[in-house]
Amino acid sequence: MARKAISDTTRAQIKAYLEVFVEHLVREYKGRPVPALDTPTAYLAQSSRRGQLKPFHAAIIPSELMRVSAFERGFSTALGTTFEECARLIALEHHADAQRGYAITGQVSLAALAEVERQVAALEAAAAAGMSPPSVQQMAQHVLDARRSDDPERRVARADLYILTKDGARLFFEMKSPQPNKGQCLEVTQRILRIHLILGQSRPAVQAYYAMAYNPYGPTRAEYAWSFGRMYMPFADGVLIGHEFWDIIGGPGAYPELLAIYQEVGREKGKYMLDALAFGF
Repeated sequence: MARKAISDTTRAQIKAYLEVFVEHLVREYKGRPVPALDTPTAYLAQSSRRGQLKPFHAAIIPSELMRVSAFERGFSTALGTTFEECARLIALEHHADAQRGYAITGQVSLAALAEVERQVAALEAAAAAGMSPPSVQQMAQHVLDARRSDDPERRVARADLYILTKDGARLFFEMKSPQPNKGQCLEVTQRILRIHLILGQSRPAVQAYYAMAYNPYGPTRAEYAWSFGRMYMPFADGVLIGHEFWDIIGGPGAYPELLAIYQEVGREKGKYMLDALAFGF
């Protein structure tokens, strides 16, 4: 029988973490008032500091369903943090170290920092011209080559997830939406290059990526069709999508095994979520 990518111990840790995550979010939204429409005049006289007034929604949709809808939107936003923690727990099984919110600090050359900005601008210009973006390796090498010794300045860079492999490679991941906007793409590219600059190393000793926990378009990289992600990042070697990311974290099989844990928690907590949010139990 093939060895599982996620051990029973880690599986239990992930499941417990996800259960607490669901319960905490349900408690938050269960107690959140949803403005109900008793009469149009009364509703239109209300104020909301959080900008939650939706008169036409409230007029036609029961307030209980409005609460479920608000929960779903908040859940989708918060779910991304669970990918980071699950990745950390799985990585600890397979690598020497794994940490979230990892910061690196060092003295860097101001000339090289300026080169980071030039490289990001060149990537943006290539996209505007319909050209393929440069690779991380190419851009990072240009940045490292631009270093001087007479203009040091202290800089900090942070990564959502850091992994030290057993063979000593340092991996950094920005874990963001699989459908980023242009600004997010360029910002992450800048962070990737700054990580290489602060550490003073290129690949393979240091590897920094934009990691997408899943591919909304299908199982393969070729199917990924979000234009901003393809055009405004070093897509070929700076972006990991779905299986590619989870295979690095835990090896083949980690992705479907993790999804099965999410599914089990969903089965066990589904009725609780509906009862608490829609019916107030």
